[in-house]
Amino acid sequence: MNMILLFVGAVIIACILLKPIAAKLPFPTLLIFIALGMFLGSGGPLHINFNDFKATESVCTAALIFIMFYGGFNTNIERARPVAVPAVLLSTAGVVITAGLTAVFAHVALRFDWPLALLLGSVISSTDAASVFSVLREHRLSLKGGTDSLLEVESGSNDPLAYMLTAVFSALALGEAVNLPVLIAQQIVFGAAFGLAFGWVGMKLACRMNLESQSETIVLIAIALLSFAVPSQLGGNGFLSVYLAGIVLGASDIPSKREMVHVFDVLTEMAEMAIFFLIGLLVTPARLPQAILPALGLVLFMLFIGRPVAVCAIMPPRPGRLGQIGLVSWAGLRGAASVVFALFTVVSGVPGSRDLFDLVFMVAIISIVMQGSLLPAVAKRLKMIDKAGDVGRTFNDYQEETDLSFIKLKVDAGHPFAGRSLAQIGEAASMLVVLILRHGAEPVIPNGDTVIETGDLLVLAAPTFEERAGVSLREHHIGEHHHWAGCALHELPHGGRRFIVVLLKREGETIIPNGDTQLLPGDDVVIATLG
Repeated sequence: MNMILLFVGAVIIACILLKPIAAKLPFPTLLIFIALGMFLGSGGPLHINFNDFKATESVCTAALIFIMFYGGFNTNIERARPVAVPAVLLSTAGVVITAGLTAVFAHVALRFDWPLALLLGSVISSTDAASVFSVLREHRLSLKGGTDSLLEVESGSNDPLAYMLTAVFSALALGEAVNLPVLIAQQIVFGAAFGLAFGWVGMKLACRMNLESQSETIVLIAIALLSFAVPSQLGGNGFLSVYLAGIVLGASDIPSKREMVHVFDVLTEMAEMAIFFLIGLLVTPARLPQAILPALGLVLFMLFIGRPVAVCAIMPPRPGRLGQIGLVSWAGLRGAASVVFALFTVVSGVPGSRDLFDLVFMVAIISIVMQGSLLPAVAKRLKMIDKAGDVGRTFNDYQEETDLSFIKLKVDAGHPFAGRSLAQIGEAASMLVVLILRHGAEPVIPNGDTVIETGDLLVLAAPTFEERAGVSLREHHIGEHHHWAGCALHELPHGGRRFIVVLLKREGETIIPNGDTQLLPGDDVVIATLG
């Protein structure tokens, strides 16, 4: 166990250290994690012989749960609504068309028998969300006509159908008796029903139980796990369920959503690193050369025939839309999800699935390198880049520059606001008084004529501070032996650092200090550091 933990910790540190280097390379950052896995694997200098397909499939499936949940949770519904119809059609009908055309190509050109050809088409029929999100965010690629939102919704929602097709054709390839209408209905109905139900339950729990933000986040993690496990246990589509649960929760007005987003940012980044690294560790490089040419043929077919046909069927060509069609066709990256579905076929024991896994791995690598690297250039060539836009707005974690924070201000005797109306105060320090809490009276919703009284507690709205230009806010605790304990603020040693104590908390009270304020053991101070 110690060696496993040592290895995992070292790999995580290596991935983090490589990210800044990978960001300067022309291909998506996620590819560096595959390279690291291959470097450490059986074909690398350490010769780690890792070939546990079942364990890898289990870990990658668990990682996909959080990636898909967060894909739904972090989708900005308002931004996605105008492109929702073509995005959903691409993630459903588009997946079926792509799978069918790819199967025909695999059967005719690559001489696959029909069961394996249909299985291959299903496995690589979906666009990879992690790769698409990575390219759009790394290059700050805001696209015209809501195309960025369209790609994000499509890539985040098309894995469930690809997984369902993979499960169906895996069963057929194994010679199992399959009632297709019943199986498909079971997958869709159970997946959709449990996803919506668990999303609703999670929303009620987060909104009505008055939980702390940490507990609310834990509830969401539990909901993600349950929304996958329950329908999967009953024969439903767990990926569809977890994605819909994320959509419901992301569209809900639940408390502490921004804090939750930060937690899921970390979880999904870890999940993406785990998937790409384990895939790289699992492959056997000696087996890959024979898969390069078939994989290149598949990528070129899907890029120039399969994907464009599917896109044109959903979005009929017309003047003014050709650039969007061309870009959506190019942006159909294949990636981790396809490789995880190929792992599923190996674990299921489908004949020929080991060769299929190698082939799908090479398809993903070629697609990420070629399509991902050239996506910004293609967008520029097709004049689809929106220079005035911000791709961050398509995600729920986007923070507007005008986002507000609420602060409180106690009006004591002698305060310059006491006895004055809000109209007389004006827009003091760009703050707006939104509520007045007055002792012994109902809360006051103020207007310009409201007069502030001594003893009032004002709730003000002010622009949220964003760390920039070398200015940061940090909280420090003054312990009994802290060298600042007992010092007045004007006596604090600066040691060449430029900072100011902006407030301190003492026994539940918030104090706005001045130069003569003395720091005492037990104080928590907020310091603005400059430069």
